[in-house]
Amino acid sequence: MSREVIATSKAPAAVGPYSQAIKANGFVFTAGQLGLDPAAGKLVEGDVTDQARQALKNLQAILEAAGSSLDQVVKVTVFLKDINDFKRVNEVYAEFFKANPPARSAVQVAALPLGGLVEIEAVAVAP
Repeated sequence: MSREVIATSKAPAAVGPYSQAIKANGFVFTAGQLGLDPAAGKLVEGDVTDQARQALKNLQAILEAAGSSLDQVVKVTVFLKDINDFKRVNEVYAEFFKANPPARSAVQVAALPLGGLVEIEAVAVAP
């Protein structure tokens, strides 16, 4: 099995003992991404839509560093602090996945790291 650690300065550094992503056997498995500004290392100001948009930008940067893209995503998991934000996050999500969106799960969790409102992870094909 081939296994490659993916890291880019265009997305936030890991806040614990994990990698931004792992590329293995033709797939990229990303760590969950919060709405962290990679330059500041802090959550972007605003609401859940602002954090979702930044989380997706972070995912995009990581996937591109792995030689993949959002178009190659096959599965997404969205973790919400409040499931009532589902509709608002969907609106942002649709900006990034316009056609043939990937399979997806969305769940409410008790809390997210750094007080985040949303965290998003993905699995993509790495052509």
